[in-house]
Amino acid sequence: MRGFVTRVVITAAGLLIARALIPGIVIVGWGKLLLAALVLGLVNAIVRPILFVLTLPFTILTLGLFLLVLNGISLVIVAYLIPGVSVSSLWAATLGALVVSLTSWFANGFIGHSGKLERYQQRRIEVSGRRID
Repeated sequence: MRGFVTRVVITAAGLLIARALIPGIVIVGWGKLLLAALVLGLVNAIVRPILFVLTLPFTILTLGLFLLVLNGISLVIVAYLIPGVSVSSLWAATLGALVVSLTSWFANGFIGHSGKLERYQQRRIEVSGRRID
C-alpha cells in the first residue's frame, strides 16, 4: 500500500511539473492534482492496454512513436473525467504525458517495490589478491 501511495505522489509531482511547463495544462487545486494522479494511474492500468491493442498496427507503423500520443490520450481522458483539470489540445496532452513519464521514470529509479527510498552501495570484491570495483 505504501508503494501505491508513493507512486501516486510521484505521478502528482509529474503533473505539477507538466502544469508549470506546458501552458495548455490547467489543474485547479491540490485535491484535483492528487485525484488526477490517481485517475491517471487507473486509466493507465485499465484503458491504456485496451487502446494499445486497438492501435497496435499504427504503433508498429510509426515504430512505437504513437505510444507518446497514446499517453497523451490517457491524459485527455483524465481531463475529461475530472472537473478542474483541463488540457487545451492533444499536443499539450502528449507533451504533458511525456513530462509525467520522464518524472516518474526518474523518481521510480530511487523507489523500491515497497515504496521505500532505496540506496545502492558499492561493494569491493577481492579475487586472487586483486580488488574489483
